[in-house]
Amino acid sequence: MGWTSYNLDKTAHDLAYQFRNTEARNQAYKMRSSVAYGLERFWGEQLRLDGDKAQYWQETWTALRDIMAQAGVTLPTINANPEDLWNFPREERKVTLAVLTQLCDCIVWWTQRYKGSENGEGE
Repeated sequence: MGWTSYNLDKTAHDLAYQFRNTEARNQAYKMRSSVAYGLERFWGEQLRLDGDKAQYWQETWTALRDIMAQAGVTLPTINANPEDLWNFPREERKVTLAVLTQLCDCIVWWTQRYKGSENGEGE
């Protein structure tokens, strides 16, 4: 079994760049904090938010789904029933949480690179 790059940093960059000039930019920090509460809580945040903020969470979940699909793990869609998340196999949940943690860490890193940059090109 060889090592496979799932392009977490590239995905994180693309998300941070897409939302760099919106009010949703600081959601990256909230995403990272919410990971500790599990997939259900992370998934549920998009339901209580509006506009760009909800879209950022939704697109991050979709990106996570795509990454996990490459690893052979089928993650429920953003429109899933919460029961689908509660019934998600334990081993797959643990791996998915680890990947989500790293993805959010990368998003925070890229968010910090773009903060303070008027033109969004970073410093």
